Amino acid sequence: MTKLVVALFFLGLNGYVYWYMGNEEVIPPRVAFEEFPNQIDDWKCGTRDVLDDAILNNLKLTDYVSCNFTNDAPQEVPVHLYIGYHERQTRDRNTGEVAAIHPPEHCLPGSGWDVIDSKVVPVNMAIPGEAKRFVIAKGTQRALVYFWYQSNGRVVARNHHKIFWMFLDRTSRHRTDGSLVRFTILIPLDGGEAAAEASFQDFAKHVAPLLPKYIPN
Repeated sequence: MTKLVVALFFLGLNGYVYWYMGNEEVIPPRVAFEEFPNQIDDWKCGTRDVLDDAILNNLKLTDYVSCNFTNDAPQEVPVHLYIGYHERQTRDRNTGEVAAIHPPEHCLPGSGWDVIDSKVVPVNMAIPGEAKRFVIAKGTQRALVYFWYQSNGRVVARNHHKIFWMFLDRTSRHRTDGSLVRFTILIPLDGGEAAAEASFQDFAKHVAPLLPKYIPN
């Protein structure tokens, strides 16, 4: 309940800043995800996912990359990478719509997945910070999910922290851009959670140093 109150408080502050402290916005230069590599070290993306118009309209994305990366090494488990970038997270004056990043923990139950374990863990991959680590279940399937919010050279895991920093960036730098970085690994029956964890760690350490080109600091 406390987190919800804090989140609503900062959303209100952000709205106040947007409406009453001017609407000048800085959109930083960046490289589009169409140039994101399809091979990262030994990890290869086959065919990229194309999100349909209904999903894009719901997410209000500026740019994204979504693909299943595989590695020929027998011990590695495929990792699905999704990165959604928003060049601004503000309320449209004409439509009233907010182009904010959707927290994954709010979307998973609607997709039929149950969260059976959740924790915030430190990460130190190019930019030190925190990530949310989930284990989710749907029927007999299990999956490991890591995600974080990345913007302005910082990595945070908690939604209310993301809102807090967005408010400060809006007031001090006229920027509200940000992104969601998410890794999803199906947990294999033979290797279990440890195999999924090892694949995330190996893949993410190669992905993270690439991100500042596409997610401006």
